[in-house]
Amino acid sequence: MCGHVSKKCVGAQRYMDINLHHSVIGREPGEAPAVVLLHGLFGMGSNLGALARALQDDFRVYSVDLPNHGKSSWLQSSDIPTMARCVAHWMEEQNLPCAHFMGHSLGGKLAMQLALSDAGRVDSLCIADIAPVKYAPHHDNVLAALGAVQEAACQSRGDASQIMGRFLAEDILIQFLLMSIRRNEEGVYTWRFNLAGIIKDYDAIRAGLEANEPYSRDVLFIKGGDSDYILREHRARIMTLFPQAAVKIMPGCGHWLHAQKPRLFNSIVRRFLGGDEG
Repeated sequence: MCGHVSKKCVGAQRYMDINLHHSVIGREPGEAPAVVLLHGLFGMGSNLGALARALQDDFRVYSVDLPNHGKSSWLQSSDIPTMARCVAHWMEEQNLPCAHFMGHSLGGKLAMQLALSDAGRVDSLCIADIAPVKYAPHHDNVLAALGAVQEAACQSRGDASQIMGRFLAEDILIQFLLMSIRRNEEGVYTWRFNLAGIIKDYDAIRAGLEANEPYSRDVLFIKGGDSDYILREHRARIMTLFPQAAVKIMPGCGHWLHAQKPRLFNSIVRRFLGGDEG
């Protein structure tokens, strides 16, 4: 079951119309708690498909394509608060007053921002390998690889993969990015996400989160043991904004922890949400 839903989203001093694409699996409305899954930068909702399937017996699971990603609409300009408001309006259109949230990377930032700005919509938070802090630029090689593929007008996924290999050493990263490539009517492979918009708003995407008051419900941060996205120096800011936060470390994993050890990752999320261990 899936759908495109039209909704009005508050932007910076203006209104904009945006379609957020989503898919739904699991229990019927009212039979079980709702869980919303939000993917990371350069991704799409299906990236978290293994987790959605692991949760479907105990929850109604929504997988959302973030603005500028997947099959969702592109924004003229975007920052974390604007994209979080888009998710809030999408919830209104779905008659979804509240839900548990699991977000990876950029999706985790959006989920945290939604909890801080509209806490009543968020029953609990599970955040995968991201902190509510400002990050230094660290996607130069990724952006160069994506731009090179775009400029090359590739005729095959193999050509795109080979080009990205000149910039990126991690095959898991290349395969992740290739999930968001598609062939257009002219037979040229292009990116589903709004590459130009992401580059333009990259500083806003990297920004730290601010709030008038903390989010006081349960929060679990899942850190990749080999990742530097959640560090000891981030602890103070995390606890200021999320005083009920706990951290679970997955050893032997980097930033793509949900893909590197999916069974362990899915089990951790299920336990946190209160699902049956099966």
